[in-house]
Amino acid sequence: MAIQSPNPVVRLRDVHKAYGSGAGRTPVLRGVSLEVQSGEVVALVGQSGSGKSTLLNIVGGLDDADSGGVEVLGVDYAVARDAALSRLRNERIGFVFQFFNLLDHMDCLANVILPASFARETRGGPRGAIERGRAVLDRVGLTELAHRRPSELSGGQKQRVAIARALFHSPELLLCDEPTGNLDTDTGREVIELFTDINRKDGVTLLIVTHEERVSSTAGRVIRISDGCILDGDGQAEARAEERSA
Repeated sequence: MAIQSPNPVVRLRDVHKAYGSGAGRTPVLRGVSLEVQSGEVVALVGQSGSGKSTLLNIVGGLDDADSGGVEVLGVDYAVARDAALSRLRNERIGFVFQFFNLLDHMDCLANVILPASFARETRGGPRGAIERGRAVLDRVGLTELAHRRPSELSGGQKQRVAIARALFHSPELLLCDEPTGNLDTDTGREVIELFTDINRKDGVTLLIVTHEERVSSTAGRVIRISDGCILDGDGQAEARAEERSA
Protein backbone atom coordinates (compact mmCIF):
# COMPACT_ATOMS: atom_id res chain seq x y z
CA MET A 1 0.00 0.00 0.00
CA ALA A 2 1.37 3.39 -1.00
CA ILE A 3 2.01 6.00 1.68
CA GLN A 4 -0.62 8.70 1.32
CA SER A 5 0.69 12.14 0.49
CA PRO A 6 -1.07 15.52 0.65
CA ASN A 7 0.19 16.08 -2.92
CA PRO A 8 -0.33 12.90 -4.95
CA VAL A 9 0.70 12.84 -8.60
CA VAL A 10 -2.87 11.95 -9.62
CA ARG A 11 -5.99 12.78 -7.64
CA LEU A 12 -9.50 12.01 -8.95
CA ARG A 13 -12.59 12.83 -6.94
CA ASP A 14 -16.04 11.45 -7.89
CA VAL A 15 -15.34 11.58 -11.62
CA HIS A 16 -18.23 10.89 -13.97
CA LYS A 17 -18.15 10.49 -17.75
CA ALA A 18 -20.80 9.48 -20.28
CA TYR A 19 -20.99 9.43 -24.06
CA GLY A 20 -23.98 10.14 -26.28
CA SER A 21 -27.09 12.12 -25.41
CA GLY A 22 -30.69 11.63 -24.47
CA ALA A 23 -31.91 8.05 -24.40
CA GLY A 24 -28.65 6.95 -25.98
CA ARG A 25 -26.48 8.41 -23.26
CA THR A 26 -24.13 5.71 -21.91
CA PRO A 27 -22.34 6.11 -18.56
CA VAL A 28 -18.68 5.10 -18.74
CA LEU A 29 -17.29 6.32 -15.41
CA ARG A 30 -19.56 6.42 -12.36
CA GLY A 31 -18.04 8.34 -9.50
CA VAL A 32 -14.41 7.24 -9.74
CA SER A 33 -12.07 8.42 -6.97
CA LEU A 34 -8.42 7.42 -6.71
CA GLU A 35 -4.95 8.70 -5.91
CA VAL A 36 -1.57 7.74 -7.33
CA GLN A 37 1.50 8.66 -5.31
CA SER A 38 4.87 9.76 -6.63
CA GLY A 39 7.06 6.84 -7.67
CA GLU A 40 4.27 4.26 -7.79
CA VAL A 41 3.69 1.72 -10.54
CA VAL A 42 -0.08 1.27 -10.68
CA ALA A 43 -1.92 -1.13 -12.99
CA LEU A 44 -5.51 -0.30 -13.89
CA VAL A 45 -7.25 -3.52 -14.89
CA GLY A 46 -10.71 -4.45 -16.09
CA GLN A 47 -12.61 -6.01 -18.96
CA SER A 48 -13.10 -4.26 -22.30
CA GLY A 49 -15.66 -1.49 -21.86
CA SER A 50 -15.04 -1.16 -18.13
CA GLY A 51 -13.90 2.47 -18.49
CA LYS A 52 -10.19 2.05 -17.86
CA SER A 53 -8.97 3.70 -21.09
CA THR A 54 -11.43 6.56 -20.66
CA LEU A 55 -10.09 7.08 -17.15
CA LEU A 56 -6.51 7.15 -18.46
CA ASN A 57 -7.47 9.66 -21.16
CA ILE A 58 -9.03 11.93 -18.55
CA VAL A 59 -5.89 11.74 -16.39
CA GLY A 60 -3.82 12.64 -19.45
CA GLY A 61 -6.05 15.57 -20.39
CA LEU A 62 -7.00 13.91 -23.69
CA ASP A 63 -10.66 13.81 -22.64
CA ASP A 64 -12.77 15.85 -20.21
CA ALA A 65 -14.73 14.56 -17.24
CA ASP A 66 -18.42 15.49 -17.14
CA SER A 67 -18.16 16.17 -13.42
CA GLY A 68 -15.84 15.61 -10.49
CA GLY A 69 -12.33 16.77 -9.68
CA VAL A 70 -9.18 15.96 -11.69
CA GLU A 71 -5.78 17.11 -10.43
CA VAL A 72 -2.54 15.89 -11.99
CA LEU A 73 0.95 17.00 -10.94
CA GLY A 74 -0.60 19.82 -8.95
CA VAL A 75 -2.63 21.15 -11.90
CA ASP A 76 -6.39 21.42 -11.37
CA TYR A 77 -7.94 20.63 -14.74
CA ALA A 78 -11.11 22.54 -13.88
CA VAL A 79 -9.34 25.90 -13.80
CA ALA A 80 -6.25 25.34 -15.99
CA ARG A 81 -6.10 27.13 -19.33
CA ASP A 82 -5.72 25.15 -22.54
CA ALA A 83 -2.12 26.36 -22.97
CA ALA A 84 -1.21 25.16 -19.47
CA LEU A 85 -2.76 21.75 -20.12
CA SER A 86 -0.89 21.48 -23.43
CA ARG A 87 2.41 22.20 -21.70
CA LEU A 88 1.58 19.65 -18.99
CA ARG A 89 0.89 16.95 -21.58
CA ASN A 90 3.96 17.75 -23.63
CA GLU A 91 6.55 18.40 -20.93
CA ARG A 92 5.54 16.55 -17.75
CA ILE A 93 3.42 13.58 -18.89
CA GLY A 94 4.56 10.83 -21.26
CA PHE A 95 2.13 8.67 -23.25
CA VAL A 96 2.65 5.11 -24.52
CA PHE A 97 -0.11 3.50 -26.58
CA GLN A 98 -0.87 0.00 -27.82
CA PHE A 99 -0.51 0.94 -31.50
CA PHE A 100 2.76 2.91 -31.16
CA ASN A 101 1.50 6.01 -33.10
CA LEU A 102 4.79 6.51 -34.93
CA LEU A 103 5.02 8.54 -38.15
CA ASP A 104 6.19 6.26 -40.95
CA HIS A 105 7.69 9.04 -43.09
CA MET A 106 10.13 9.95 -40.29
CA ASP A 107 13.06 7.95 -38.98
CA CYS A 108 13.19 6.83 -35.36
CA LEU A 109 15.20 9.82 -34.16
CA ALA A 110 12.81 12.28 -35.79
CA ASN A 111 9.85 10.48 -34.16
CA VAL A 112 11.54 10.65 -30.76
CA ILE A 113 12.32 14.38 -30.91
CA LEU A 114 8.84 15.29 -32.20
CA PRO A 115 7.76 16.62 -28.76
CA ALA A 116 10.40 19.36 -29.17
CA SER A 117 8.27 20.82 -31.99
CA PHE A 118 5.48 21.55 -29.52
CA ALA A 119 7.58 22.76 -26.60
CA ARG A 120 8.04 26.42 -25.71
CA GLU A 121 11.77 25.82 -25.86
CA THR A 122 14.19 22.91 -25.84
CA ARG A 123 17.46 23.17 -23.99
CA GLY A 124 20.26 23.62 -26.50
CA GLY A 125 17.90 24.32 -29.41
CA PRO A 126 17.67 21.90 -32.37
CA ARG A 127 21.10 20.44 -31.66
CA GLY A 128 20.14 19.88 -28.03
CA ALA A 129 16.94 18.13 -29.13
CA ILE A 130 18.93 15.74 -31.32
CA GLU A 131 21.36 15.01 -28.50
CA ARG A 132 18.48 14.37 -26.13
CA GLY A 133 16.81 12.15 -28.72
CA ARG A 134 19.92 10.04 -29.12
CA ALA A 135 20.24 9.78 -25.34
CA VAL A 136 16.72 8.42 -24.85
CA LEU A 137 17.11 6.02 -27.78
CA ASP A 138 20.22 4.76 -26.04
CA ARG A 139 18.18 4.52 -22.82
CA VAL A 140 15.83 2.04 -24.51
CA GLY A 141 18.66 0.19 -26.28
CA LEU A 142 18.07 1.40 -29.85
CA THR A 143 20.99 3.69 -30.57
CA GLU A 144 21.92 1.84 -33.74
CA LEU A 145 18.38 2.18 -35.17
CA ALA A 146 18.17 5.99 -34.98
CA HIS A 147 17.86 6.41 -38.75
CA ARG A 148 15.62 3.44 -39.50
CA ARG A 149 11.98 4.03 -40.47
CA PRO A 150 9.25 2.48 -38.28
CA SER A 151 8.31 0.17 -41.18
CA GLU A 152 11.75 -1.46 -40.82
CA LEU A 153 11.28 -2.31 -37.14
CA SER A 154 9.74 -5.18 -35.20
CA GLY A 155 6.77 -4.56 -32.92
CA GLY A 156 8.96 -4.52 -29.84
CA GLN A 157 11.38 -2.06 -31.43
CA LYS A 158 8.49 0.22 -32.41
CA GLN A 159 7.24 0.21 -28.82
CA ARG A 160 10.71 1.06 -27.55
CA VAL A 161 10.84 4.02 -29.94
CA ALA A 162 7.43 5.10 -28.63
CA ILE A 163 8.73 4.83 -25.07
CA ALA A 164 11.82 6.85 -25.99
CA ARG A 165 9.55 9.55 -27.41
CA ALA A 166 7.51 9.53 -24.20
CA LEU A 167 10.72 9.98 -22.20
CA PHE A 168 12.04 12.85 -24.33
CA HIS A 169 11.08 15.59 -21.85
CA SER A 170 11.92 13.51 -18.75
CA PRO A 171 8.27 13.23 -17.66
CA GLU A 172 7.23 12.81 -14.06
CA LEU A 173 4.24 10.64 -15.03
CA LEU A 174 4.03 7.96 -17.72
CA LEU A 175 0.56 6.89 -18.88
CA CYS A 176 0.48 3.57 -20.74
CA ASP A 177 -2.58 2.13 -22.51
CA GLU A 178 -2.19 -1.62 -23.18
CA PRO A 179 1.53 -1.16 -23.94
CA THR A 180 2.13 -4.89 -24.52
CA GLY A 181 -1.16 -5.62 -26.28
CA ASN A 182 0.44 -6.02 -29.72
CA LEU A 183 3.58 -7.82 -28.58
CA ASP A 184 4.47 -11.47 -28.20
CA THR A 185 5.27 -12.89 -24.78
CA ASP A 186 9.06 -12.46 -24.88
CA THR A 187 8.94 -8.95 -26.37
CA GLY A 188 6.23 -7.93 -23.92
CA ARG A 189 8.40 -9.13 -21.06
CA GLU A 190 11.26 -6.94 -22.30
CA VAL A 191 8.99 -3.89 -22.40
CA ILE A 192 7.73 -4.61 -18.88
CA GLU A 193 11.32 -4.88 -17.66
CA LEU A 194 12.06 -1.53 -19.32
CA PHE A 195 9.15 0.11 -17.49
CA THR A 196 10.37 -1.36 -14.21
CA ASP A 197 13.87 -0.02 -14.88
CA ILE A 198 12.53 3.45 -15.76
CA ASN A 199 10.58 3.55 -12.53
CA ARG A 200 13.44 2.31 -10.37
CA LYS A 201 16.24 4.41 -11.87
CA ASP A 202 14.41 7.56 -12.94
CA GLY A 203 11.64 7.67 -10.33
CA VAL A 204 8.94 8.05 -12.99
CA THR A 205 5.40 7.32 -11.78
CA LEU A 206 3.55 4.86 -14.02
CA LEU A 207 -0.17 4.34 -14.50
CA ILE A 208 -0.69 1.39 -16.83
CA VAL A 209 -4.00 0.25 -18.32
CA THR A 210 -3.86 -3.46 -19.04
CA HIS A 211 -5.89 -6.64 -19.14
CA GLU A 212 -2.76 -8.79 -19.03
CA GLU A 213 -1.67 -10.47 -15.81
CA ARG A 214 1.97 -10.42 -16.96
CA VAL A 215 1.80 -6.61 -16.69
CA SER A 216 -0.36 -6.20 -13.59
CA SER A 217 1.69 -8.77 -11.65
CA THR A 218 4.73 -6.47 -11.83
CA ALA A 219 2.89 -3.39 -10.53
CA GLY A 220 3.20 -2.18 -6.98
CA ARG A 221 -0.57 -1.71 -6.81
CA VAL A 222 -3.48 -2.98 -8.87
CA ILE A 223 -6.73 -0.99 -9.21
CA ARG A 224 -9.68 -2.94 -10.59
CA ILE A 225 -12.48 -1.22 -12.47
CA SER A 226 -15.81 -2.71 -13.52
CA ASP A 227 -18.74 -0.96 -15.21
CA GLY A 228 -17.13 2.40 -14.60
CA CYS A 229 -16.59 1.89 -10.87
CA ILE A 230 -13.48 1.16 -8.83
CA LEU A 231 -13.88 -2.17 -7.07
CA ASP A 232 -12.99 -2.40 -3.42
CA GLY A 233 -11.83 -5.53 -1.65
CA ASP A 234 -15.33 -6.98 -1.31
CA GLY A 235 -16.30 -6.26 -4.93
CA GLN A 236 -19.32 -4.18 -3.96
CA ALA A 237 -18.68 -1.07 -6.05
CA GLU A 238 -21.18 -2.07 -8.73
CA ALA A 239 -23.95 -2.46 -6.20
CA ARG A 240 -23.29 0.97 -4.70
CA ALA A 241 -23.21 2.51 -8.18
CA GLU A 242 -26.63 1.02 -8.90
CA GLU A 243 -27.93 2.44 -5.62
CA ARG A 244 -26.61 5.92 -6.55
CA SER A 245 -28.27 5.82 -9.98
CA ALA A 246 -31.57 4.41 -8.70
